[in-house]
Amino acid sequence: MTATETRIGRITLKNPVICGSGEHVMTEAGLKSALAAGVGAVVAKSVNETQAAKDQLDRTNYALLDGDWNRLKWDFSAPRNATLACRSGLQTMDFDAWVEITARLDADAAKTDQYVIGSIILADLDAAVDMAKQIEAAGIRVLEFNIGTPYGDEAAGVVSTERATARVTEIIKAVCATVTIPVWAKITGQSENVAALAQAARDGGAEAVVLMGRFLGMIPELDTQAPLLGTNLGTGGGWALPMTCYWLSKSRAHLGPDAPLVGMNGVRSGEDVLRLMLAGAHAVEISSAVWTNGFGVLADAVKTVDDYLSDRGDTATGIIGRAADQVMPFGALPQQPGYWEKFAPPGAI
Repeated sequence: MTATETRIGRITLKNPVICGSGEHVMTEAGLKSALAAGVGAVVAKSVNETQAAKDQLDRTNYALLDGDWNRLKWDFSAPRNATLACRSGLQTMDFDAWVEITARLDADAAKTDQYVIGSIILADLDAAVDMAKQIEAAGIRVLEFNIGTPYGDEAAGVVSTERATARVTEIIKAVCATVTIPVWAKITGQSENVAALAQAARDGGAEAVVLMGRFLGMIPELDTQAPLLGTNLGTGGGWALPMTCYWLSKSRAHLGPDAPLVGMNGVRSGEDVLRLMLAGAHAVEISSAVWTNGFGVLADAVKTVDDYLSDRGDTATGIIGRAADQVMPFGALPQQPGYWEKFAPPGAI
């Protein structure tokens, strides 16, 4: 293997940077732009069988917010501390056309050791199983099965946010029993125990677990005294990175170091890709930052990872979980009586 290669179950990625699903890869042009950036893989914009999910795309809206929750211009130069808040919808393209484009581009991507991954968001399980069969039959080599979208509670029956471990195992098992291609289960971060959901997905046969989905939130605006964009929103930003790293570390400890984990949420750069890998990710998806800052984010991330590994004489596989494996329990940390006083504000002591 080369220094940047990484294994995800049965497949090898030429580098650990993956372009995650989203509006930026809604079109064939977007998928090609992601591949041209040199990523190991790109996940196509998700589909499911419901017309309501397609209709929701016509109700989308997006806002970028600074560190004080003020609106920023959408000029594709979002600062690192920006939060993306939005409501979204699924691919509006006819499913057969989507399958044809995804399969054709995946076949082309194979020539450059890349992947175009199909993505289904759960609504009805029987429909998802049928779509998975068609995806495999078309020759698409990997399927991401998203059961962790943040919008499930707001769009019941249209998309799903699965939080019950038994249900996660049941759902993943139904799809994995139907297809022979690798199935990656994308799970929610809106859970008290993401590691347990990761275990449940693996119990169902998922070859890899993608963690974790964005969070649902609501942001009041001070001038209008109304909710931003009028409703509850999916939110993401660099602030989510510590939580993603925490659950990667916990999932690695729970599942073992060989269980393939794909990290996402809070990733803005190649340095963030490396942080998630040190926390236990075998590869990392970047999505929101591509939507807000363009495909150059991906090319920069690929170069940053390559340069970091080269400069340190390291390998992608070698750094996976290196920080996670050094996490000490609180009780094992050295005692430093009175040390807290150095950090107390004036007037506190």
